[in-house]
Amino acid sequence: MYFTDRGIEELEKRRGEEEVSLAWLSEQLRTFVDLNPDFEVPVERLATWLARLDDEDDEDDEDGDAADD
Repeated sequence: MYFTDRGIEELEKRRGEEEVSLAWLSEQLRTFVDLNPDFEVPVERLATWLARLDDEDDEDDEDGDAADD
């Protein structure tokens, strides 16, 4: 188990039933980076990864995968 899993598990346990908007999450990430500038790069990478999750599916379709035809 990665060390970070403990934080993720705590987040899920404490707030797992909540629904939040991506705008709210974005604001929380900005606030976190303002308070912890050393984490700017990892937060940027996470935000970019989350933003592009659906792009991977689109790229698979564009690669000429005709299995669905």
